Amino acid sequence: MDDTLVQLFAEVLEVNPEELNDNSSPESVKQWDSLAAMKLVSAIEDKYNVRLSTKDIMKMSTIGRARKTLQSKKVAV
Repeated sequence: MDDTLVQLFAEVLEVNPEELNDNSSPESVKQWDSLAAMKLVSAIEDKYNVRLSTKDIMKMSTIGRARKTLQSKKVAV
Protein backbone atom coordinates (compact mmCIF):
# COMPACT_ATOMS: atom_id res chain seq x y z
CA MET A 1 0.00 0.00 0.00
CA ASP A 2 1.36 3.39 -0.96
CA ASP A 3 0.00 5.56 1.84
CA THR A 4 1.57 9.02 1.69
CA LEU A 5 0.27 10.01 5.14
CA VAL A 6 1.76 6.91 6.82
CA GLN A 7 5.00 7.51 4.88
CA LEU A 8 5.09 11.09 6.15
CA PHE A 9 4.54 10.00 9.76
CA ALA A 10 7.23 7.31 9.36
CA GLU A 11 9.74 9.86 8.02
CA VAL A 12 9.10 12.40 10.78
CA LEU A 13 9.01 9.78 13.54
CA GLU A 14 11.98 7.91 12.01
CA VAL A 15 10.25 4.54 12.13
CA ASN A 16 9.51 1.85 9.56
CA PRO A 17 6.20 2.59 7.79
CA GLU A 18 5.18 -1.05 8.34
CA GLU A 19 5.06 -0.28 12.08
CA LEU A 20 2.36 2.38 11.55
CA ASN A 21 -1.35 2.27 10.73
CA ASP A 22 -4.42 4.44 11.22
CA ASN A 23 -4.58 3.39 14.89
CA SER A 24 -1.00 4.49 15.62
CA SER A 25 -0.85 7.15 18.34
CA PRO A 26 1.60 8.71 20.79
CA GLU A 27 0.70 5.89 23.19
CA SER A 28 1.74 3.19 20.71
CA VAL A 29 4.75 4.89 19.06
CA LYS A 30 7.43 5.87 21.58
CA GLN A 31 9.07 8.31 19.13
CA TRP A 32 5.79 10.32 18.92
CA ASP A 33 6.48 12.84 21.68
CA SER A 34 5.48 16.49 21.92
CA LEU A 35 8.41 17.67 19.79
CA ALA A 36 7.63 15.06 17.13
CA ALA A 37 3.99 16.18 17.21
CA MET A 38 5.06 19.73 16.35
CA LYS A 39 7.26 18.42 13.53
CA LEU A 40 4.36 16.31 12.25
CA VAL A 41 2.04 19.31 12.11
CA SER A 42 4.63 21.31 10.17
CA ALA A 43 5.33 18.41 7.78
CA ILE A 44 1.60 17.81 7.18
CA GLU A 45 0.97 21.51 6.53
CA ASP A 46 3.90 21.67 4.09
CA LYS A 47 3.17 18.42 2.24
CA TYR A 48 -0.57 18.94 1.84
CA ASN A 49 -0.52 22.75 1.62
CA VAL A 50 -3.05 23.22 4.44
CA ARG A 51 -3.19 25.24 7.63
CA LEU A 52 -4.24 23.38 10.76
CA SER A 53 -5.96 25.16 13.62
CA THR A 54 -5.23 24.31 17.24
CA LYS A 55 -8.59 22.53 17.30
CA ASP A 56 -7.59 20.45 14.24
CA ILE A 57 -4.26 19.57 15.81
CA MET A 58 -5.86 18.53 19.11
CA LYS A 59 -8.15 16.14 17.21
CA MET A 60 -5.25 14.39 15.49
CA SER A 61 -4.50 11.86 18.22
CA THR A 62 -3.99 8.99 15.75
CA ILE A 63 -2.91 8.74 12.13
CA GLY A 64 -6.51 7.86 11.24
CA ARG A 65 -7.82 10.99 12.93
CA ALA A 66 -5.19 13.06 11.13
CA ARG A 67 -6.45 11.50 7.88
CA LYS A 68 -10.07 12.42 8.73
CA THR A 69 -9.05 15.98 9.61
CA LEU A 70 -7.25 16.36 6.28
CA GLN A 71 -10.18 14.83 4.37
CA SER A 72 -12.50 17.35 6.05
CA LYS A 73 -10.28 20.03 4.47
CA LYS A 74 -10.72 18.39 1.05
CA VAL A 75 -7.20 16.95 1.04
CA ALA A 76 -6.91 13.58 -0.70
CA VAL A 77 -5.01 11.24 1.64
